[in-house]
Amino acid sequence: MIAYHVIKRPVITEKTREQAELGQFVFAVDPRATKDDIRRAVEKLFEVNVRSVNTMVVGGKRRRTIYGIAKRSNWKKAIVTLQEGQSISYFEDDGFDFADGAEI
Repeated sequence: MIAYHVIKRPVITEKTREQAELGQFVFAVDPRATKDDIRRAVEKLFEVNVRSVNTMVVGGKRRRTIYGIAKRSNWKKAIVTLQEGQSISYFEDDGFDFADGAEI
């Protein structure tokens, strides 16, 4: 898989900001991606060393609409733990572009 197809976006919440201080970063990933795919994509795109990858499938919520009950799609979340002393910056302009087509 192509690296920028594996990682869709970072998940940014209050809890994930606290985890980032501990070296754990959370991403929404392709549901077909394996832990090895995610590890290689993060190492390639952010130039860091990954210690571990944990994944889970988050169930979509049910929502009431004007037409009745609807369900949002399920999505896959990955919690990536980095080696000591390394970090990922989501918002700094470091020249990284998801559209460059970096191969794993």
